[in-house]
Amino acid sequence: MTDEELKALVASLAIAQQETNRFIKELVIQSQETDRQLKELGIQIEDIGNKFGSFAEGMAFPALEKILRKQFGLDVVSTNTKSQKGGRELELDALGYSTGDSNTVVIVEMKSHLNEKDIEQVLKMLDEFPFFFPELAHKKRYGMIASIVASKDIKQKVAEAGLYLGIVQDEQFKLSKPKGFKPRCFTEK
Repeated sequence: MTDEELKALVASLAIAQQETNRFIKELVIQSQETDRQLKELGIQIEDIGNKFGSFAEGMAFPALEKILRKQFGLDVVSTNTKSQKGGRELELDALGYSTGDSNTVVIVEMKSHLNEKDIEQVLKMLDEFPFFFPELAHKKRYGMIASIVASKDIKQKVAEAGLYLGIVQDEQFKLSKPKGFKPRCFTEK
């Protein structure tokens, strides 16, 4: 290889390196833009989910309130009940309790699409309830999940956990109790 050929090779390698560097910079810029778009899309999807959840809660609450009052004899029913204690917070989608003879409290979590994690969440809420609401801790405590969509398998798991299940069927909210269902009283250990 002559000196001229070597100089030409080095020059072409330098140009190729510059092109590679420019290409890498473009890829980095495109990657950053893709990351930004994915983050924005995630925010939009979360917002849609929250709106759907609010819609589901708004649709279910009037019927849920009737069920809690008529079938459970509860005279106090509220939504979005929060308690803060010891630097922690417990937020309940719905809470109903009796001030009379039935001495009952029902904690309700509303979900658009029910899954196993939601069941665990409700069980944890029921367990933590006496800490956050000591004035109601002596009442017979039951749990309920209200949902628009729940698979047959998940419905079975809700029943096995001893939780009531409220489900939207035929545009109406109904309490679903499988044959042989025995609700678990979470006051009793």
